[in-house]
Amino acid sequence: MFNRRDFLSRTLGGSSLLAVGSVVPEFLAATARAADTDPKAKGKDTILVVVELTGGNDGLNTVAPYGDDLYHKARPTLAHTRKDVQKLDDYHGLHPRMGELKQLFDKKQLAVVQGVGYPNPDRSHFESMDIWQLADPRRAQTTGWLARSIPGMSVSDAGVPGMYIGQDRLPLAMQGADGGVISLADRESFHLKLTGNGPPRQKLLQDLNSGDDTQADLAAFVRKRQLQTYTSLKKIEEALAGVGGNTQPQPQPRRPVKGGGDNFDLNSLTGKLGLIGRLINKGLGTRLYYASLAGFDTHSGQAEQHADLLGEVSTSIGSFFTGLGAEAGRVVLVTYSEFGRRVKENGSRGTDHGAASCMFVAGPKVTGGIVGKHPKLDDLSDGDLKYHTDFRRVYATLLDGWLGVDSRGVLGEKFEPLPLIDRAKKVEPPGGPVPAKNGQKATSPALPPPPAAPAVKE
Repeated sequence: MFNRRDFLSRTLGGSSLLAVGSVVPEFLAATARAADTDPKAKGKDTILVVVELTGGNDGLNTVAPYGDDLYHKARPTLAHTRKDVQKLDDYHGLHPRMGELKQLFDKKQLAVVQGVGYPNPDRSHFESMDIWQLADPRRAQTTGWLARSIPGMSVSDAGVPGMYIGQDRLPLAMQGADGGVISLADRESFHLKLTGNGPPRQKLLQDLNSGDDTQADLAAFVRKRQLQTYTSLKKIEEALAGVGGNTQPQPQPRRPVKGGGDNFDLNSLTGKLGLIGRLINKGLGTRLYYASLAGFDTHSGQAEQHADLLGEVSTSIGSFFTGLGAEAGRVVLVTYSEFGRRVKENGSRGTDHGAASCMFVAGPKVTGGIVGKHPKLDDLSDGDLKYHTDFRRVYATLLDGWLGVDSRGVLGEKFEPLPLIDRAKKVEPPGGPVPAKNGQKATSPALPPPPAAPAVKE
């Protein structure tokens, strides 16, 4: 007789369910039970997508102060002219290749956060990236800021709170979540090993979940989460159809994206965000996604290289939000890089490691506009822009105002929020506004306020 013990030891033990199933007691015990008690929250969790621009993005040419003569003087070959930029106002302009982000800005769905950095900046790629991912300029933390947010975050639909899309090792920002995060590099590395007995195994999982256990013990809780995990993994596999190495029929044709790669190619940012979008649309339930684009260490011949990179950033983000459709209102995307570049271009028509830079925060519920003044070009620190906004203020705003996680518990101290999020903002959904009822004005519904974060003990 194939009983539960046999199943757990012989069947689950050899399947990919344990890729996330083993973490249930540690990171889901506190949040999953709470989520189960609130049926109204099901399927309405907010989602944060983090995009890392690896190598030190030149913020000065990403958001160019084209109205400042000092900018053109410092960069005789690299500066963007008034005619070139995507104008944000009479002083600032996005890089000429960032037309999709300009469209989001015009719709008040893109915030441009200026002068972002941290005290005593470090120009080393490794040290500075660690600081951003630990959210700790002293590097005293041992776990990533996103990983630390998972225990305080409700996850109503999935056994996978966080997901990294990429070939490299799990980023430090997501390390230390005690199994609450998975990495996904390609389809084959995440194929469900259910060949030959998939339907029977799924039925057995369902039988286990609906068994006659009457007490709410940990074993019953684990069985329930394993079934949810199975469902989540099936959704991941479906979303991966058509990605590298798959020989099965594709559910939809490949759609090459001009200037941004293929939305089924996980080597491109377009492909990574395309997969994230499909997972969101399938209702996976994951609340944290992380992807990266490398190549921003532009010491020489920057102009063409940087244009291609920012073109991909803009195209991929634009395509991502378009593809989300009605789900877009649940998503905020943030970009960051470990540092900016020096104000003066070097002798190789490139730029060297600098300090303060800019961040983008995008989404229908974002309070669009320029946040903070551009750092002065006549008041530098050893040739670098001076920061005026600690990057942890951006993190704190996203944690408190979007994810509903107590930022002090994650960051170790309280940071003043920035005007980035408006959960009550009315956004017209794709296809037009929601039909009016009883003569009321047609609008899209606002998201509910974030759940109250648990108090942090002093």
